[in-house]
Amino acid sequence: MDRDLFDPDHRYFRAMVRDFVTNEVQPHLPAWEQAGQVDRELYTKAGALGLLGLGVDERYGGGGVEDFRFNLVVIEELCRAGAAAITMNLSGFNDLVAPYLNELGTEEQRQRWLPDLCSGARISAIAMTEPGTGSDLKAVRTTAVRDGDAYVVNGAKTFISNGVLADLVVTVVSTDPKAGRDGISLLVLESTMEGFERGRKLDKVGLRAQDTAELFFTDVRVPVSHLLGEEGHGFRYLMRNLRQERLSVAATAVASMERTLENTVRYTGERTAFGRPVADFQANRFTLAELATEVQVARVFLDRCVAELLAGRLSSVDAAMAKWWTTELQQRVVTRCLQLHGGYGYMREFEVARDFLDARAGTLYAGTTEIMKEIIGRSLRP
Repeated sequence: MDRDLFDPDHRYFRAMVRDFVTNEVQPHLPAWEQAGQVDRELYTKAGALGLLGLGVDERYGGGGVEDFRFNLVVIEELCRAGAAAITMNLSGFNDLVAPYLNELGTEEQRQRWLPDLCSGARISAIAMTEPGTGSDLKAVRTTAVRDGDAYVVNGAKTFISNGVLADLVVTVVSTDPKAGRDGISLLVLESTMEGFERGRKLDKVGLRAQDTAELFFTDVRVPVSHLLGEEGHGFRYLMRNLRQERLSVAATAVASMERTLENTVRYTGERTAFGRPVADFQANRFTLAELATEVQVARVFLDRCVAELLAGRLSSVDAAMAKWWTTELQQRVVTRCLQLHGGYGYMREFEVARDFLDARAGTLYAGTTEIMKEIIGRSLRP
């Protein structure tokens, strides 16, 4: 089906992003995978082209257009090139960090942080997950105790995307442990602060070009001026912005599925067995027909969710539906595509093997499938 989601500005932007990915991302992917992180130069090049801070006001160095379709184009072009790991480097700022700074930051905070982040001179991350809490944000144990004009932060975070390279981290803390969800706040920590330590660069199954780390905070004094929004309102801020984050994950899943399926159709048309192309066997044709249908359904559903987001109507339930269903579908699609490659599908030199490994994280981050179903299930109560 033709997509009617984009206008000429988005199509022009897509061509620019595709050139960037072709020239500045694809040639470096093998080295980044080996190193377990990208070069910082990726950020400065992306910033120079205007790919960072797409929705941030131009006064702070951003694109000045709050239109998720531009964010979607970046995700799709990275995934088209097999660079799903890099979505968290660029979209991690555009979809996770920038909205908090842009919407909650004071004028002084925006002036202080956004220009360098939009230019790529500095790198950001968001730290939610903790070793003992996982998806339960209400149970965070990282504390921030007020001491005069500063908060004293103690605790630990894990599975932090861009944690190795980040200069600035939007951190979920408890400013009032007795208040539960009403005691959650957002503080901006900088890596140069005394007591801020990086732990291991975590060794992941897939998405190996994107660094993921542990962070530790020991009596880190964070100025009160680094508080984002109001104290105790962090949980509601998180719930509001998680919709876009989850849609971003769904977009990554759908674009990656389309790539995997396209490559598999090509491979089964060229690979022969028993004197004819693999795709000519009825069982394989039926498999490809099923996958093509499911991927098309996912694309239409995702595009509708994007339209709802643009109209300000996307609910947390809709976002949860999109996130769990597309990422679970991706597991099935990539597994069946790998099977159609036979033994070669198990070799990392084949793209389908890397797709298989990279896909596995989708059902885990930004809230597990089980958490998404819990959100949806609770909404169905009479």
